[in-house]
Amino acid sequence: MTPTTEALLASRVHATLSAAQGDYVRCIDDDRLEEWPRFFTEKCHYRITTADNYRRGLPAGIVWADSRDMLVDRVSALREANIYERHSYRHLLGAPAVVSVAPSGEPDEPVEVQSETSFLVVRITGDGPMDLFACGRYIDRYLVEDDRALLRERVVVCDSSRIDTLLAVPL
Repeated sequence: MTPTTEALLASRVHATLSAAQGDYVRCIDDDRLEEWPRFFTEKCHYRITTADNYRRGLPAGIVWADSRDMLVDRVSALREANIYERHSYRHLLGAPAVVSVAPSGEPDEPVEVQSETSFLVVRITGDGPMDLFACGRYIDRYLVEDDRALLRERVVVCDSSRIDTLLAVPL
């Protein structure tokens, strides 16, 4: 691959990831949670953990799922079974940093992209009080094909080791 081709691929990948990230957080912030699993590949990994656990390589997470079906089940439980104070989120994202791009070598094959994106989440409860709910980074592996990115893996690394018991809605 020539330097010009690599630069064009990196630019296209960055734009695709930025659009995917924006769509992802709008889905959550707009309470369209039934659509949230569609941002992931069929076989995927989603985990919310703390920075300390991530740094130490501990695999356990506060939330852990290894398939899109598990994400669908999580949304179903949120809607039908779990009891929690109603709230909504507003995500603020940094620009995704592309860590690596692994082209398959075939023109029509997906590209695997690893990225990292900083986030802040403001939680709005009941009649409107707002508080900083979470901050950290998304550590992602995407499959990018035809300007569409699907998450193969998302590890949500929260900077604080204190996790609010209202962590019901995905981050």
